[in-house]
This record gives sequence, structure tokens and C-alpha cells, in this order.
Amino acid sequence: MKAHELRDLSLTELEARLKDEKEALTNFKFNKAVAGQIENPARIKNTKREIARLKMIINEKIGAE
Repeated sequence: MKAHELRDLSLTELEARLKDEKEALTNFKFNKAVAGQIENPARIKNTKREIARLKMIINEKIGAE
């Protein structure tokens, strides 16, 4: 999701999405450790970027209040 699309979401929706992304990252790392390789290694990088994007927007919303 793009940053401008995420800014339209509420704070609770952003926090829920952040939780889901963190769980996905944990699963990717676990699968990489167990299997030695994963289907698409770029997904780890993209998930990390999405987490950073979500954190940035959450901090923007908290600061604006």
C-alpha cells in the first residue's frame, strides 16, 4: 500500500496492520532459518519497508494530535 493510502486509515487500523506485518516478517525469518531459503527473498525487504512506512505514519498521526 502506498503512503498516501495509509494516511487515510485510522490509527487503530494502522496499528493492526503493523502487527500483521510484524508477524509476517517473523514468519519469513523463521521459514528462512528452517528451510535455508524462501520462495521470494525480496518479500523480507518489502515487509521491512512496509513496517517502516507504517511506523512513520503512526508517528505522524500521534504528533498531529
